Amino acid sequence: MFHPRFQCAVCALAVAGAVGCGGVPAHADVIKKVFVIAMENHNWTQPSSVTSPQQIFQNPAAPFINSLADGTSGISSQVAYAKAYINAAPGDHPSEPNYLWAEAGTNFGVNNDDDPYHADCTPDTVQTTNQHLSAFLTVARKTWKSYQEDTDVDLTTNTVQPMSSWTVPLFSQSGSFSTGVNAYNYTKQFNYATKHNPQALFTDTNGGCNTTPSNPLRLQYAPLQQLAVDLANNTVADYNWITPDQFNEQHSSLATGYGQFPGTSDQAAVAEGDNFVSRVVPLIMASQAYQDHGAIILWWDESEGGDTAAFTIPFFIISQDVHPNVDGLPYSNTIQYSHSSFVRTMQEIFQVDPKHGFNWLGGAASANDLSDLLGPGVTN
Repeated sequence: MFHPRFQCAVCALAVAGAVGCGGVPAHADVIKKVFVIAMENHNWTQPSSVTSPQQIFQNPAAPFINSLADGTSGISSQVAYAKAYINAAPGDHPSEPNYLWAEAGTNFGVNNDDDPYHADCTPDTVQTTNQHLSAFLTVARKTWKSYQEDTDVDLTTNTVQPMSSWTVPLFSQSGSFSTGVNAYNYTKQFNYATKHNPQALFTDTNGGCNTTPSNPLRLQYAPLQQLAVDLANNTVADYNWITPDQFNEQHSSLATGYGQFPGTSDQAAVAEGDNFVSRVVPLIMASQAYQDHGAIILWWDESEGGDTAAFTIPFFIISQDVHPNVDGLPYSNTIQYSHSSFVRTMQEIFQVDPKHGFNWLGGAASANDLSDLLGPGVTN
């Protein structure tokens, strides 16, 4: 939870005239940099008859995430969230189709979690189209970067490899570090899944099936540890996709469990992810990139147990440019949103929409955008 002392520290680092602190909203402006933190496999709300997996709303294993909604976080003036964010489309499962949808407004008929290429480099789920968000950003001379946990590290010590050795992480990997530990959950387990790395699923943003440092797009991908360095140096991209490993993103429980929750408990996975976002969100908020009209989006991939409106997905925007609070609480609404809404809004924020000579991507053409969660004039 953000305590007042942390809130004041964030405000003290603010760019003069750009930040609204202490409940005073910032002036409206186009959001300049976006940080998407991708989480997994839990509903915000669900029918009471569904008991597994557990929902996030009012879940004691997710105190930080719930503090963002109930106004106890200390940063309420910078939070807005959706109460009716639903699955991208009925049957859009498992994970990978939703990461494709977050890039392109469609799943291209993919309904599995395969790596983009087979081991022999023959194509599997890789897409050859340039009709997707990160490709549009490149054409518009906007920058993007994918930060992925458990990539470009020594799998013995969990230390970051020299940048000259970085590659595009096209293939999933899991196991245990021999001596290293995870900086967030303090265990030796690692589990990187390419299915949760959307830019790696397209040929024009993955550089082809080339896992060597000769891949021309390798520096578009970075180990998660690089995020703190880039934030400190103010060298983050315009659009930043951040994926924790499958433990820190709430996908899976650690073998040892987490805190009071055993490894067999779904609550362990919920708590792992809550811990991760509680540490990464303030790291981003303290940066110049965030304070100069940045936005953090907490994004979950899919609904669990059903695709109807009764199964809502968590979705939060943290920014000085969100809709003002109502009655002292973070603003929320019941407008129906989905990943198509997310794509549409990213196109609007970065001006890669039809108004600026680009196509709406897939379902973005007919989706509600997220403008109601943002302040006046934030989307164009």
